[in-house]
Amino acid sequence: MAPDQAATAQTPGRLLSVLGVSFGIAGAVGGTIGAGILRTPGLVAAQLGSGPWVVAAWLAGGLYALLGANAVAELGASLPLAGGWYVYARRCFGDAAGFTVGWMDWIGHCTGIAWVAVTIGEYAAFLLPGLEPHGKLVGLAVLLLFTLIQLLGVEAGSGSQKLLSLAKAVAFLAVVAACVLLGGPDTRAAAAAAIPATALATPAGWTGLAVALVFSLQAIITTYDGWHSPIYFSEEFSEPQEDLPRSLIGGVLAVIAIYTLFNLALLRVLPLKVIAVSSLPVADAAALLFGAFGGQAITVLALLSLAGLINASIMGAPRILYGLSRDRLFSPLVDRVNRGGTPTVALVLTSLASALLVLGGDFTILLGLAAFLYVSLYLVGIVCLFVLRFKEPERPRPYRAWGHPWSTAIVLVGSIAFLVGALRNDTANSGWALLLIGGGVPVFQATRALTPAEAP
Repeated sequence: MAPDQAATAQTPGRLLSVLGVSFGIAGAVGGTIGAGILRTPGLVAAQLGSGPWVVAAWLAGGLYALLGANAVAELGASLPLAGGWYVYARRCFGDAAGFTVGWMDWIGHCTGIAWVAVTIGEYAAFLLPGLEPHGKLVGLAVLLLFTLIQLLGVEAGSGSQKLLSLAKAVAFLAVVAACVLLGGPDTRAAAAAAIPATALATPAGWTGLAVALVFSLQAIITTYDGWHSPIYFSEEFSEPQEDLPRSLIGGVLAVIAIYTLFNLALLRVLPLKVIAVSSLPVADAAALLFGAFGGQAITVLALLSLAGLINASIMGAPRILYGLSRDRLFSPLVDRVNRGGTPTVALVLTSLASALLVLGGDFTILLGLAAFLYVSLYLVGIVCLFVLRFKEPERPRPYRAWGHPWSTAIVLVGSIAFLVGALRNDTANSGWALLLIGGGVPVFQATRALTPAEAP
């Protein structure tokens, strides 16, 4: 541990440098795998119409995430500060850009937390039908539970994340094992006879295939979102120069393995034409293998996935506000940290904002913005890597992105293509996202006017 980190770890009221690679990988897995992987395989199958192309698309999405992790690992190891993407944007482009990036990142986190809380309430009602009229109350209770866990301190949050991510990984691998052992030609034939489906055709020509791949990758990249979760805790790793790159890359590799095996397992049990018309193909596979019990098992799997996701998000989002406050871009009251290493004011603000979204209920538009915002953040990070390599060539870089500039250029081009596709195919939500990004400038100006200047 470096001397300045050791001092931070021992100073009451500051973030504690106590995290390691096991937490980092758990954070990446927990922050990535949610309910999306349970639904997205059907969307991808419908677009591509071919089992090999489906698997190739999931691997391509994983490669995009891996190359992104490779690039961000360099940024995080050379700038090991809490707060995530805004740290790199501020270093490259100044305070206004840093605040805007942090602001939209925090809003995205709060929206995601609210959506996960409500979704947990809906899944809980499936297991216990009496809860159905009280879905939002269940969501608020879950939000309160994970907030209280975080108030205990960073070690409590870390421990819960490791436990939830391990349970999630074991559950998904159990589903994979069941599909491999029990699935085969007989289950595919039974599914084809029992579940209505339409004929599938592989997209015609290279142009058709390219369009189908773009649409598929939009869904897949969204499902991979969350791989960057460890960067919010850069300041809290005991050896960030080593732990952060290992966490990012190890986490992405673990998610790629789980997603690929999961899709191969579905193809083992169900024909592709059945997967393509299903909104929840894993539930169809479970029902075919285990009957009525299968639906309950998949609901438990979904709840495990969502619990790990909400814990990672509630743990990470306050670090954005903490970092902004520490750097005098937000109210100085928000950088207060309890003895356990939790930014308490930032946590309370995050939980309150998420609770308001839960109660408001109508955050559909904000969720529609999420993919655009998050890919925009990836793009900011990649641009920052190029800029810092040019502006600060002598900066110590404990980890250097392998294959740069070509590996990072792939992510850059992919991110731009994703955003252009979103602008063309989802103009309304993309337009709102651009307004939200631009709206960060006046919010920054108002915040800066109310924030006392740092003493000389």
